[in-house]
Amino acid sequence: MSARVLNGKELATKIKGELKQTVDEIKKKNIHPGLAVVIVGNDPASRVYVNSKKRSCEEIGIESFEYALDESVSEAELIELIEKLNNDDRVDGILVQLPLPKHIDEEKIILTIDSSKDVDAFHPENVGRIMTGNPKFLPCTPAGVMELIKESGIEVAGKECVIVGRSNIVGKPQSMLLLAEHGTVTICHSRTKNLEEVIKRADILVVAVGKPEMVKGSSIKPGAVVIDVGMNRLENKKLVGDVEFESASSVASAITPVPRGVGPMTIAMLMKNTVRAAIDHSEGK
Repeated sequence: MSARVLNGKELATKIKGELKQTVDEIKKKNIHPGLAVVIVGNDPASRVYVNSKKRSCEEIGIESFEYALDESVSEAELIELIEKLNNDDRVDGILVQLPLPKHIDEEKIILTIDSSKDVDAFHPENVGRIMTGNPKFLPCTPAGVMELIKESGIEVAGKECVIVGRSNIVGKPQSMLLLAEHGTVTICHSRTKNLEEVIKRADILVVAVGKPEMVKGSSIKPGAVVIDVGMNRLENKKLVGDVEFESASSVASAITPVPRGVGPMTIAMLMKNTVRAAIDHSEGK
């Protein structure tokens, strides 16, 4: 058996096409979505992400403002910039590219962003809304995963869902979104005992740990849906996920590839959140 490949690039292109139509419509009402992206230092992976976000903004018609700051920028200067963006009516979404240099407190920076412009959904207010089932914005990667699952006609209700990784960016919010669709959710992490046994129970498996090809096909339940959030570059420059694609795709019923899987969906969801923020701001929300 060979798994159906869930093509995130294709779905992201479709979503961005729909968003472009929405943006064309709202511009007639004088609503012009704007996204400010702040990048500190010159991390190559961060630069790739920022460039692809800028390209997506251009495709959809969102105005993008980039602030590339030196690695040595002080925390106070970064906070001052965010406060300026909070008060800028042209800016509907603010994204500070993580990770930040060690001398800057990420939590303090996230708290500084106006929650109505927090299109990454990292602000405690937006996290709390997700926990209580009343979200304003959904975090981009978990939301992209849910769209892929839904678009592929995969039923979550009653399924055993296992998430490997407990980060605030993917693992924790992903568990809430699967729970909201009536999945039975287990979160695994570095201290989980008998990890392989837990993974083998999964009808839907989401892996987000940043360890190249950590999960092999032998650990996967036959017929499971496998969502690989990992993005790792090997020494030979090849991009691979956290799941060994070849062995997993011979066991799973559906699987996301790396690249062209979850990555493009993350950016599509960021665009969706920015358009939503622009409409909300125009309505005084």
